[in-house]
Amino acid sequence: MLAEWMGYAASFFLILSLLVTNSLKFRWLNAAGCMFFIIYGAMLNAIPVLLTNSILLAINIYYLASIYRYSEKFDLLHFRAEDLIAHKFIDYYQKGIHDYFPHFKQAQITNDKCINFFVLRDMVIANIFSATITNNGEAEVHINFTVEKFRDYKVGRYIFKQEKEYLRSKGVHKIIYKQMPNNKHIAFLKVMGFVKENNCWVKLI
Repeated sequence: MLAEWMGYAASFFLILSLLVTNSLKFRWLNAAGCMFFIIYGAMLNAIPVLLTNSILLAINIYYLASIYRYSEKFDLLHFRAEDLIAHKFIDYYQKGIHDYFPHFKQAQITNDKCINFFVLRDMVIANIFSATITNNGEAEVHINFTVEKFRDYKVGRYIFKQEKEYLRSKGVHKIIYKQMPNNKHIAFLKVMGFVKENNCWVKLI
């Protein structure tokens, strides 16, 4: 009976690994499935199952080590409201943006007090960020949308930690989300150190 449950667990993790788009999550889930299959194979003395999944586990470990050793280059790329690349990006990811920021309108990025930039990961656009800076140093976020395959918190840490001094140089002392109906993004904000104050999500810079 226990062996049967090991087989079910292995199948669950392998199926789940095929449903994620992030390579790091794929490798961890796939490795977990392999480990359960190794236990399953050992309990049933199924040598082919044991051998195959031991090799697959070794492959997953190799790629996990490569992922953690690899150093990505992050950078900020400023854009103006009239820049074509900004409009093309927003149009292309319109559905995803609406899911996370249903109240966002492109007109919001035209404010003279806006700070607008893309986050690049190895020269690929991973994120679009726009916020209006008030006179008291509060940056009211209109959009902070990350492309799905890059949602591993690295972009958030880059913006709010590594580029903290850059934000301060722009007069930002506090980041504020006034409207955030998406639970996945709320979970992200909590990981980034935001706290809820008067129905807003806030982080001091």
